Amino acid sequence: MIEVKSIDKPDERRDFPMGHFEVCDLEGLSFGVATFEPGWQWSKSVKPIVGTDSCQFHHNGFIVEGRLRIRMDDGPEVEVGPGDVFVCSPGHDAWVVGEEQCVMYDFAGGAARYAKAETG
Repeated sequence: MIEVKSIDKPDERRDFPMGHFEVCDLEGLSFGVATFEPGWQWSKSVKPIVGTDSCQFHHNGFIVEGRLRIRMDDGPEVEVGPGDVFVCSPGHDAWVVGEEQCVMYDFAGGAARYAKAETG
């Protein structure tokens, strides 16, 4: 089997304040492209949609442009920027750093459910 999709034609787009998330669903992979505008913060933009205290998804991410700060519920923080590949466990907040939008590719299985009211 081989399957190909273009991120220019996602299967679904989810809009939320100051950003959006586009998803391509393939066999065995939900690939997401997140675009976060300056001022976006998960706890302000997505928390009201999903109703959890922090993001409860695991992310395998790659930052294409812009900068993102991630703070784990238990305290550690990191900043990621263009070219950075990262893994982030459930239980975190995140926000855009600076005045440039942040574009992130997400290769984790959670992309199929991210920013959906019924699952977080």
